[in-house]
Amino acid sequence: MSLLKVSSIVAGYGETEILHRVSIVVEEGHIVTIIGPNGSGKSTLMKSIFGLVKPRKGQILFQGENITGLAPETIVRKGLCYVPQSSNIFPSLSINENLEMGAFIRTDDFRQRLDEIYRLFPDLVARRKDRAGTLSGGQRQMLALARALMLDPTLLLLDEPSAGLAPGMVGSVFEKILSINQAGVAILLVEQNAREALRISNWGYVLASGQNQLEDYGDKLLSNPDVARLYLGG
Repeated sequence: MSLLKVSSIVAGYGETEILHRVSIVVEEGHIVTIIGPNGSGKSTLMKSIFGLVKPRKGQILFQGENITGLAPETIVRKGLCYVPQSSNIFPSLSINENLEMGAFIRTDDFRQRLDEIYRLFPDLVARRKDRAGTLSGGQRQMLALARALMLDPTLLLLDEPSAGLAPGMVGSVFEKILSINQAGVAILLVEQNAREALRISNWGYVLASGQNQLEDYGDKLLSNPDVARLYLGG
């Protein structure tokens, strides 16, 4: 049984239909990347999976359970977390308070999980009392990842985690994504830095004009001349 199975999803905003029968699968423990041009529906697909956009048609199964159209607060309790591209931290709160907010639905003592997160993100430890708004773009992205992991999710949805980062931070973010995956968390990734994302991915999808265009192993897509020409800069 696949961890996540999205089947023929149709979704959009108002009268505008963005996704036209899009289907993807994420297997347990895998990294899956979705690439495609701007406006192809990548972020809409992520929001549809997480319940921020209600699909008009199709089905979304998570661990075999139908979660189509459920509210985000219900979906997150099932082990699925989402890190949006922007507005993904609380800038007026401290780093530690941000992480505590990430555990908002936990009913157990989350201090052990907090210690685990700080071990995974050691650069945050010395600044744990600092306001999150004082962090650099790369540090904010690390905090957003860390906050999502406070719920110990089975699947993490990441929307453009490297967007707007300094070149030196991009590699660090992808290294952290790989470390998170190696710790047992499956990842569904939307990313404009297609080359770096596909390099660490088990499987990849190409979306264009709100439709499935191509899918293959990550390394196969990297070596595909058409993908290279259209999406990898040559």
